[in-house]
Amino acid sequence: MRPLQIEDYTQLSQTFTRTYSDGSDIFWTHEQIEKLIRIFPEGQIVTVVDNKIVGCALSIIVDYDIVKNDHTYASVTGKETFNTHNPKGNILYGIEVFVHPEYRGLRLARRMYDYRKEVCETLNLKAIMFGGRIPNFHKYAEDLRPKEYIQKVRKKEIYDPVLTFQLSNDFHVRKVITNYLPNDEDSRHFACLLQWDNIYYQPPTQDFLLPKTTIRVGLVQWQMRSYNTIDDVFEQVEFFVDAVSDYKSDFILFPEYFNAPLMAKFNDLGESQAIRQLAQYTNEIRKRFIKMAISYNINIITGSMPQLRGNDLYNVGFLCRRDGTYDTYEKIHVTPDEIKSWGLSGGKIIKTFDTDCAKIGILICYDVEYPELARIMADQGMQILFIPFLTDTQNGYSRVRICAQARAIENECFVVIAGSVGNLPRVHNMDIQYAQSGVFSPCDFAFPTDGKCAEATPNTEMILVSDVNLDLLNELHTYGSVRNLKDRRNDLYELRLKK
Repeated sequence: MRPLQIEDYTQLSQTFTRTYSDGSDIFWTHEQIEKLIRIFPEGQIVTVVDNKIVGCALSIIVDYDIVKNDHTYASVTGKETFNTHNPKGNILYGIEVFVHPEYRGLRLARRMYDYRKEVCETLNLKAIMFGGRIPNFHKYAEDLRPKEYIQKVRKKEIYDPVLTFQLSNDFHVRKVITNYLPNDEDSRHFACLLQWDNIYYQPPTQDFLLPKTTIRVGLVQWQMRSYNTIDDVFEQVEFFVDAVSDYKSDFILFPEYFNAPLMAKFNDLGESQAIRQLAQYTNEIRKRFIKMAISYNINIITGSMPQLRGNDLYNVGFLCRRDGTYDTYEKIHVTPDEIKSWGLSGGKIIKTFDTDCAKIGILICYDVEYPELARIMADQGMQILFIPFLTDTQNGYSRVRICAQARAIENECFVVIAGSVGNLPRVHNMDIQYAQSGVFSPCDFAFPTDGKCAEATPNTEMILVSDVNLDLLNELHTYGSVRNLKDRRNDLYELRLKK
């Protein structure tokens, strides 16, 4: 394939006859081809085999508003003057694709369409659109309406040489239009308005910076050790924030109950009283994290900590954005031990959070074992799921880790988990900790085959920094080998959040 040149015209005119004419031998004129090359050279290509032109694809750029509803080939091309071409438009409109009969069946048209898609992405156009003929419709017109015919072609019950090809190339039928090509008797004057959406399209913006697509996440695999004061804890916290921010990370994730060592000073109390004393630090911890997020220019996910509301105790954490704003997230499902030993209550906040670089969800430890929560967040557009956790045994860790990987696959998102290691001999009900923090992805060709982007060394204090590419998620949603979100049978079942 190469760009069409005006020197190709003689051979081009000998190669094909206009397929959309009234039956007479009419070719594209020299003036028409010259104008297309002049106004939009990137949109005109030919396929050459052994120095012979055997295919071509011609296109213009138009504004979405003039093609989103009924229109004709004559109107969209300005009666083939191409005065409708608008370099500032947002739709790549196909006006011709042709392959010489002797070279059909070699997927040459598919290659030209792939080229068009690349042009669409490169020029940041919203979509490719065109009116597609349905040349076999005349065989079924007495028994089927166009809509029924299209449905049967989609189900492979009927073969249509144009529509079947377009559907297999990821185009979808937007609507049926009439009199698109008045002389197209085979299609009974009908056509399908076909559309391929550019998943990378970014609407024009006045913002200086475009949204990031590669996000860097940092995880803290936190060592439990004795701390006497909150200042001691935050000396270690700031060390990690400083280190991770030096790598230009967008997020840093701390584990669940990372501040548990402060309960040591209350060890003379019962377990439920001790953790309620720990809750007195929560507001101060939040304030310090907010200040640190601004100072180090990083979004901080604070793990979790106890919070008292009246007489009720919750397990909560904070998303502290680098612009100084914050949100609260809560543990929805508390473990039997949290209820028995500490008297915790389950939270009620189930939502996603907007940040400057991704829409994220946060689930605390046990919550990741409930797939409904992550699915609700996925329906809200979640791209990265963060999971701070605390597990004492390897089998407990395995539940969190295996479920985290399942959430990545079924919700087509990245999942980031971070836990604590070590032990706290002077704190009741904390015992030992086991963790191997990691970053997980869906399993498809663009991702690691085992779904593991990065993993920490088990039971060792460390940081882990990893990049995740949000563009890969967009590709997966549309072109993945399987598409878990798109292929759900919403006609049979649904998941909803109660008010």
